[in-house]
Amino acid sequence: MFQRQFLIFTFVLQFCVVYGQPEKRRLQLGFAYGYGNELRDKDYTYTNSFYKIHLGYIFETDTHFQYELVLQPEVNFGKHQLLNKYFVEPHEPDYEALRERFTKRKTVHDYILNVGIAVRKPITKSLDIYLLGSVGPMITDTETERLSKGFAFSDVIALGISLKINTLYFDLRPGLRHVSNGGFQGSNAGFNTLNVEFQVSYVL
Repeated sequence: MFQRQFLIFTFVLQFCVVYGQPEKRRLQLGFAYGYGNELRDKDYTYTNSFYKIHLGYIFETDTHFQYELVLQPEVNFGKHQLLNKYFVEPHEPDYEALRERFTKRKTVHDYILNVGIAVRKPITKSLDIYLLGSVGPMITDTETERLSKGFAFSDVIALGISLKINTLYFDLRPGLRHVSNGGFQGSNAGFNTLNVEFQVSYVL
């Protein structure tokens, strides 16, 4: 009788240990803020600030790395001014009027859906470093000499550090951003910026 009770107790205990453990959490939901400036260019100035919602899903883990699928809807606020009016060349229709219009300071809003992958390297239980690459469709609301109004792409590569405290992650992420339209529309010189992002996310 005692042996049967002991076996039942042992079985129940093992069941609780195995199935009572919480599943490894793979999903993150967060918010990021960042700002940046153009890479040195004598033709124009460009500064930007932006807000992102961060959705991350760790889809693979091996001995050394974790692989995370990233989705980041973004609103980007840019300030731009053409400095070199000769960037607008005389062969362009109404080039003098374009020079006058484009050399005025402008506010540019971009609406972006960044889709990418982050490769994480755990350093300690609470500290990761990672490389993030993303590309996404974008709508820009203002025509400039460098980029036509409407559809374009945003490409980002960033190196991040992530500190975990309980179920919260705190990230610092410098990176490079390139914006262009891939030749789908007229002006396609694009913008190149060096950005820094700060992010807080919660493990679901």
